[in-house]
Amino acid sequence: MAAEVGVIGDEPFCPEILSSETAFEGTVWDVRRDTFRYNGEEITREYVDHTGAVAVLALDDDGRVLLIRQYRHPVRHRDWEIPAGLLDIHGEDPLTAAQRELAEEADLQAGQWNVLADIFTSPGGNDEAIRIYLARDVRSTDEAFAREAEEADIEVAWVPLEDAVDAVLARRAHNAPLSIAVLGALVARERGWASLGAAVAPWPSHPKLSAPSAEG
Repeated sequence: MAAEVGVIGDEPFCPEILSSETAFEGTVWDVRRDTFRYNGEEITREYVDHTGAVAVLALDDDGRVLLIRQYRHPVRHRDWEIPAGLLDIHGEDPLTAAQRELAEEADLQAGQWNVLADIFTSPGGNDEAIRIYLARDVRSTDEAFAREAEEADIEVAWVPLEDAVDAVLARRAHNAPLSIAVLGALVARERGWASLGAAVAPWPSHPKLSAPSAEG
């Protein structure tokens, strides 16, 4: 029988790390190998050592959200996404990074920012944490950012929030941050935005921001 847990919430836990090393050094991300003690057993796991990221759901006054479509090589799709980017500038504040990504990927700025969700993308295989912001009072930066590589042919669309939710539920859109963002925004809007966090709220679940990085 399942136990009664009360309020659902992830629990931080720091096992004894017996060893930690870089198993593979990549162009963008490394693979780390950790050996740790858990429940009296020594366990070794390899995972993608990720910088973490931020993502932005921009919502206009007509209830439309900004979506972008770009090529993603690992999945061989040009998938619909929301603006997002890595936290790969040392010491950069997450909110500042989100504002930069919105400008770089969509040529937009926003007057109102809130935290919509904090997520782990694949906690069994990487330590990536993403903070998803809700950006409102959006307007053009009046500058066209020069994009390159996979971003050179980004397609931009303003879509009613309900249509974006329908695309997720009909399994036509597969991107995880987009899915969580539009589903979360729909529920948050129905609740009068009471669940939103402050734009500068602490982010204790981010492993790189809440704890010293591993050495190897």
